[in-house]
Amino acid sequence: MNLFEKHSELISNSVNAIYKRGYYSPYPENPKSYSEELAIKSKGYLASIMNSNYEELSQTKSSTWVGEEVSPYLQTGIGIKYPQSQIEDILLFSGAAMRDWQKVSIEERVALLVECLEQVKLRFFDIAYATMHTTGQPFMMSFQASGPHSNDRALEAAIVGYQELTKYVKETDWIKPMGKFDIKIHKNWKSIPKGIGLAIGCSTFPVWNTVPAIFANLITGNSCIVKPHPKAILPIAIFITEMQKVFVANSIDPNIVYLAVDTIDAPITKLLAEHNDIKLIDYTGSSSFGSYIESLNKTVFTEKAGVNSVIIDSVNDLKSVMQNIAFSVSLYSGQMCTAPQNVFISNSGIGSSDGIISYEDCVAQLCQSIKDLTLNPKSGPSIIGAIQNDLTLKRIKEFESRGMKVLLDSSTILNEEFPDARILTPLVIELDESNYNTYNEEYFGPVLLIIKTKDFSSSLALSKQLAKDKGALTCAGYCIDDERKKLIEEEMNSVCVPVSFNFVGAAFINSHAAFSDLHLTGGNAAGNASLSNSEFLSRRFVWVGNRYC
Repeated sequence: MNLFEKHSELISNSVNAIYKRGYYSPYPENPKSYSEELAIKSKGYLASIMNSNYEELSQTKSSTWVGEEVSPYLQTGIGIKYPQSQIEDILLFSGAAMRDWQKVSIEERVALLVECLEQVKLRFFDIAYATMHTTGQPFMMSFQASGPHSNDRALEAAIVGYQELTKYVKETDWIKPMGKFDIKIHKNWKSIPKGIGLAIGCSTFPVWNTVPAIFANLITGNSCIVKPHPKAILPIAIFITEMQKVFVANSIDPNIVYLAVDTIDAPITKLLAEHNDIKLIDYTGSSSFGSYIESLNKTVFTEKAGVNSVIIDSVNDLKSVMQNIAFSVSLYSGQMCTAPQNVFISNSGIGSSDGIISYEDCVAQLCQSIKDLTLNPKSGPSIIGAIQNDLTLKRIKEFESRGMKVLLDSSTILNEEFPDARILTPLVIELDESNYNTYNEEYFGPVLLIIKTKDFSSSLALSKQLAKDKGALTCAGYCIDDERKKLIEEEMNSVCVPVSFNFVGAAFINSHAAFSDLHLTGGNAAGNASLSNSEFLSRRFVWVGNRYC
């Protein structure tokens, strides 16, 4: 049995899921769905490789080793070093691997990529602890985001690519009747990959934000160089390790996906991005660097910063709404591109089935919900995780010193398992709608801004203007009036922002489901790509048709 036959059912189910857009995940997000033996063994994985060279990769290596990752939980360097090659060598290895890879059939490619994911799932627990101790994500998020959810997104990219690459017949006889004779031309069509791809990783989601690019590049016949953030290498290194093992086992050059590392003081990202041999670039990170990437003469896919809004107009149950927002704000200390930042509430209050709820009561309930969640010694540490970057801490301190009205102070809490963990609860600030120049920026981290507006129309207009000016990935709308819901949807969709209405309970605005939700729209300043629509794949290759008389 070949790999395509082995994985035919999974591939078929995934193709069907792309069309139906319902719930679909071949990789359960509950850790208990996986081997208990692997879970126990993985608890000692990080300790076993700390302060050593990472030797698991199958790619062509050099004798230089670098690494400077620091655990946000331990507040100490983990001491792992990775092989570092010269840029020209990396490009040489990647280009050579691509020449053979593009000869592999589409069916073989998709089957190999699925096999990679099946092997990666055996490392979900290792990847989870690696993510936890490089990004500061809490364990459950680390497991789900870097494990099952990443596999789902990678599979989605591969399947969308498989669909794009098989949408035309490979060859046909074209016959045009001319009366007494016919013109007969034999035609074939080939997908030609654009070239070497570069996937630039981020420090907060080193796997989830990277694997769609890897799989999109590989399924379309391109090779992929992965340049992770210097502070978050280990999670994606493990993922690439398992991919390379599959390629080696199937006589494929493992350099088709290549880990290229650097340091903060000696970065190589620009050198790679500007190199003539790099034709495709995927980037997740700050807007300033993302705009630079977009300015290059390449095919680029970006996810940059956005300012995400919450519009509260009317609710059925205020407490459940505020508990939901509190969780979304607190999850991983707001270090998510989909986290809400600006909450718009009319100064005259909001509607409910029991009448008007005052602005003051709304704000008080939100602050209390955040306190109840984050100051709970059981739920707090496991939800807010730890701060990944020193700059995030600095940003919070600077914000606190600006003399604004503080509704809820940011505070440190104790994680009993990791007493040295760098933890901050959300800082909640009140602003008037006239303070547009303050709330029209993304403040990455645990910052929530409450904007007091004159009415619903102002809340909606300002949310729309923010998305137009700065971009947004998400918008939450709380409204029980059908006409106003329709208006929110129309206005926010007009600036290419999707709206999540009346999320309570276990449905959170932060989460986007593979095979159903499109992550970003690619239509505003938050980024030019969408995971994983057809354009995310089709722009990585071109069709070439040949004709034979």
